[in-house]
Amino acid sequence: MKAWHNFLKNHKSSLFYFSVLSAVAITLWIVFKAGLLLERSRGTVPFEISASGQIFDFSVVNLHHPLSILILQILVIIITSRLLGWLMSLISQPTVIGEILAGIMLGPSLLGMYFPDITAFLFPAASLGNIQFLSQIGLILFMFIIGMELDVGLLKKRAGSAIVISNASIIIPYAMGVTLAYFLYTRFAPQHTTFLAFSLFLGIALSITAFPVLARIVQERGLTQTPLGATVITCAAVDDVTAWGILALVVAIANSSGIGGAVITIGLSLVYILLMLMVVRPVLNKIALKYTVRETISKPVVAIVLSTMLVSAWVTEVIGIHALFGAFMAGVIIPDNVRFKQIMAEKIEDVSLVLLLPLFFVYTGLRTQIGLLNDPDLWLTGLIVVVVAVVGKFAGSSLAARFTGQTWKDSLLIGALMNTRGLIELVALNIGYDIGVLSPEIFTILVLMALITTFMTGPSMALINFIFKARETVTTMIKTYNVLISFGPPEAGGRLLNLVSQLFGSQLKNTRVTALHLTPNTEISIKNARFFEEQAFGKVREMADKLGIDVKTHYRTAEAVSQEISKTANRGKYDLLVVGSSRPLMGTDETGGKARYFFDRVKCDVGLVIDRGFTDLQKVLVIMENAGDQYLTDFTAGLDGQSRIDVMCLLPPSVSIHQRENTEHPVPVLPGAVQNFDEYDLIVSSLECYREQRQCQAAWIDSKASVLLISQYDKR
Repeated sequence: MKAWHNFLKNHKSSLFYFSVLSAVAITLWIVFKAGLLLERSRGTVPFEISASGQIFDFSVVNLHHPLSILILQILVIIITSRLLGWLMSLISQPTVIGEILAGIMLGPSLLGMYFPDITAFLFPAASLGNIQFLSQIGLILFMFIIGMELDVGLLKKRAGSAIVISNASIIIPYAMGVTLAYFLYTRFAPQHTTFLAFSLFLGIALSITAFPVLARIVQERGLTQTPLGATVITCAAVDDVTAWGILALVVAIANSSGIGGAVITIGLSLVYILLMLMVVRPVLNKIALKYTVRETISKPVVAIVLSTMLVSAWVTEVIGIHALFGAFMAGVIIPDNVRFKQIMAEKIEDVSLVLLLPLFFVYTGLRTQIGLLNDPDLWLTGLIVVVVAVVGKFAGSSLAARFTGQTWKDSLLIGALMNTRGLIELVALNIGYDIGVLSPEIFTILVLMALITTFMTGPSMALINFIFKARETVTTMIKTYNVLISFGPPEAGGRLLNLVSQLFGSQLKNTRVTALHLTPNTEISIKNARFFEEQAFGKVREMADKLGIDVKTHYRTAEAVSQEISKTANRGKYDLLVVGSSRPLMGTDETGGKARYFFDRVKCDVGLVIDRGFTDLQKVLVIMENAGDQYLTDFTAGLDGQSRIDVMCLLPPSVSIHQRENTEHPVPVLPGAVQNFDEYDLIVSSLECYREQRQCQAAWIDSKASVLLISQYDKR
């Protein structure tokens, strides 16, 4: 009896849970049985048998449901876009090229041509309306972000030369585009399209610069803080504003039935712009002053900002200059508060850029039918369009830049960058296609032109840099030792600089240190990039001032951080790359993951720091396995006489290791084992030694001492 009582006491909760489930099950069984009697009394047929004799036709009911199709479409689009974007980043191309290619590949030009059944299943005609409307919402959010990225203060500071270069980069290709339209109008303009609308639109198609893509390229190449980068960003911003103003004018003319209608549309547009600047902007300024931190930007504040964007887009759509112009204008009038803009952008960017915007690329790809270019004359026309677009934009920008006092190299680089068209070109082309100004053939030609001119930006810059590459002259017999520090968290940058400065202390006069920080996001705005750059190098600059040394800083954005670090180390011909350790996602080995990538790809010595809280290097231990590890002592050669350097040889060393030549302070050699590794501030070892000792579970691997692992590059 007592045992039964103890059982009930120990399993009280389980018995209660089982009793409740049993009671519910019995109750449901009784109700369902009673319900069957009700069915029979009404003569209800439970299931309709299909023609095939199956009770359920699952494939028809679920697989082809509009919601199932839409979810599958979005999934395929996102995966394809990100994959091709990543592949493009590996060859130093903007990710937007991969996204455009994804749209073309999923459209009739590739998938539809070779796998029509798959296209019919993935993108049935009835589903295209859903993609179109979702992509338009994504574009509205994207144009709002572009408007917020526009730095009005920067435009005011550099308005002089930027306006000259930007206007020249629009006027010259615009005039060439209008002239080209004369020869293309008869064959490519839709029947109802006037020559004025067709020529004006072709002019704007050839003169647009993609400000977002150009900004990403400038960030990825670390040109943000250079005079060239600042100038070209300002030019692109002025170009963007001018181009959208002209585009709105062209759309107004194309949508109007006559001159009177166009005048009314333009007049309403001017009233709308004045209201946005004089009425709406002051209200938003008051909101931004009050709500400047994330905790205070609540849902009502976000709702006010998004409502402003949507109302602005609706007004411009009703006026007749397209909703995207309204979204762009709403972004422009957002108060010039960096923190407020950053928080708002973070709330919108991920959904618009990752989820919705790829739908626009695919929708454009579904409209792009390369198969229509089935005549050599059409391909010749496409070649002429590309040549005119490149010559007009490249030559116009370069000559104007040279006229304003830029060097030939910078002038040509500005021309190459301004020739980038990218996503903004596709937006303009889709507007022209929607309002009936562009035929399918010329639409396809212009999409290919946008893709080609964007793709050629990187190679053009590389060619120009190669041609103008300055020859390095040797002015001294003393070789400068170049060290690259790459870090993530700001604190890590300061600590790595502290370590390098102590290791090379007495040799710092012959050592040049460069600090590199990469943001793993190529889609951040220029303002946010500057903010992140200041934060990233804060500790480095603080440590450099404390130590009294000069440190060169490099900041860039990159999709593939490890690859970009390796490319930077190899291109800069550094002697040593110093990085912090980071454990792989699926492992615990600090020398795996990203670290292994550096060891395998970087063409210089690599130092991996396992930081366990070092400050001053008072006691340093160098661990050697054999005579081949003698080079490790070179990395402690700069330590002053106040630091104690011990050497422990795991195998009997040759005599040559026992003495370090040309040093004022002889190195104590410890042939035996160290009893307490925790007393050391830093342990220096080769990568191979560390990996072998880690497998043997050596005591020093898990000691409190920080570790510097050196992988020596074989220059043979």
